Amino acid sequence: MNLILFDSHELGKALPRRDERTIHLLKVLHKKAGDSFEAGILGGQRGNGMIEKVNFDGSVVFSLQLGEDPPPRLPIRLAVGFPRPIQLRRVLRDLSNFGVTDIDLMGTDLGEKSYRDTKLFDSGGARAAMIEGAIQARDTNIPGLAQYASLENWLEEHPWDAKNTANTGSFFERRKSPLLIAADNVRPEGAMTRMNPLSRPVVIAIGSERGWSDKERDMLEHSGFSRLSMGDRALRTETACITAVVLFMEKIGVLG
Repeated sequence: MNLILFDSHELGKALPRRDERTIHLLKVLHKKAGDSFEAGILGGQRGNGMIEKVNFDGSVVFSLQLGEDPPPRLPIRLAVGFPRPIQLRRVLRDLSNFGVTDIDLMGTDLGEKSYRDTKLFDSGGARAAMIEGAIQARDTNIPGLAQYASLENWLEEHPWDAKNTANTGSFFERRKSPLLIAADNVRPEGAMTRMNPLSRPVVIAIGSERGWSDKERDMLEHSGFSRLSMGDRALRTETACITAVVLFMEKIGVLG
């Protein structure tokens, strides 16, 4: 853990002995009473924590001194065709690690329908995966997360519009209209690598590993999306997501 992250309701309470954060502090970092550690509040500021006391039952009493804002979010909203459940957790973790603003999951014509039945949302696993990614990045925020039955539903709802944005920290609350991109290596109109530097938010749609159907390509085109290639090869879902985000990070100038 690069950051010990707390929910606001945990303040004033001791960390239980079996909590993974307690184990990390005491067993991995070998911290003891009086030692400090990097800390933050989920959805809030970050700074330093201090172990005030290790109780006889193994629980940890801590205090926090916060005052630093988390790193800025990337002005990228990513919509992804539902991947395999084992991939989904990695996708959520890694996109949260990058700091994308929002993640939309959607059914697609060529995607496996059973993937939508994952228990990751009911069990809290989706949120836990995004928190894991945020902790790695020393971030206190996680992306907004939404599900849509199909690409058509997603396009109809226009979640990137300011009035439809659920994530209150989203760049898509701004008035500047985002650039709409759909990854497509079958019948692309151009290449992502050839785009000029960008000065506005980006919405990227990535289909299933089998790609888009012709019907979906027509819908995307009708909705103002440019279909751009990331190469000739069909990529795994998590590879496509990471590649797209890194390409646009370079285009918006956050890679230095």
